[in-house]
Amino acid sequence: MLLRHIRYFIAVAQHRNFTRAAEALHVSQPTLSQQIRQLEDTLGVLLFDRSGREIQLTDAGAAYLHYARRALHGLEEGKRAIHDVQELSRGSLRLAMTPTFTAYLIGPLLEQYNRRYPNLTLNILEMPQDRMEAMLNEDALDVGIAFDETHSPDIETQVLFVEALAMMVGKSHPFAKRCTALTLHEFGNEALVLLNEEFATRHTIDRYCRQYGVAPRITMEANSISAVTELVQRTTLATLLPAAIAREHDDLCLVNLEPALPQRTAALLLRKGAYRSAATRAFIALALEEAAAHASLRPAETAP
Repeated sequence: MLLRHIRYFIAVAQHRNFTRAAEALHVSQPTLSQQIRQLEDTLGVLLFDRSGREIQLTDAGAAYLHYARRALHGLEEGKRAIHDVQELSRGSLRLAMTPTFTAYLIGPLLEQYNRRYPNLTLNILEMPQDRMEAMLNEDALDVGIAFDETHSPDIETQVLFVEALAMMVGKSHPFAKRCTALTLHEFGNEALVLLNEEFATRHTIDRYCRQYGVAPRITMEANSISAVTELVQRTTLATLLPAAIAREHDDLCLVNLEPALPQRTAALLLRKGAYRSAATRAFIALALEEAAAHASLRPAETAP
């Protein structure tokens, strides 16, 4: 059974005449009659009583007409829904990010996305990169924001920007206005509050310390970026976080280290070959656009 069978059946039922129905459909009368017979053969019943001067619906035809009209109406609604999705007047996006991006990136980015596409629904999750890659492979996510060093061969990346880690202190810290870089010896003497080992950022810091033979003085650990920044603002403890986080906090001051802390490449993560909805494509385009627009605002973070 084809969609045209349903359209032809409804037209004949409306006009009660094959000739007039054929004219309305812009097909020949023999073609229309043949299509109706095919539909009747498929259903195994007569839909029209052709014995009188005017065609009448049989009992089966009258029953079928109700559902045929409902089906055609549903299909028309489906066409409108497809148009709405493509035009981004409806749809959804399943987005995940690693925790540090929540502190400075996702707010401005989603503000722009919501402003452009206010009728789209977002489901936003925060998680480690390993879990993110697994969920992308399971088609439980549309896109992730993490780092370009992926573990799954089925994940592709699109580079956003280079993120630099930095040491930061509160305004009451003795190093708040220091212009020269700290030596490794000075850094090793500083009391620190760091993210715990659940975070990829902490693993990067630990590798840096091992590489340069520094035994950091870790006074406190936390599993919350907001807790770390609050403690740094209120105490003389220092921390190591993405440098961009300091831009979001007026009471945080960046302190240079020598050698400089590592950089990481932030990227969009997507499953290779996956279907990308209009909402997903719009988010990718906006993320790349925003990353390019703000690259000049992060010279210290993007320097080689």
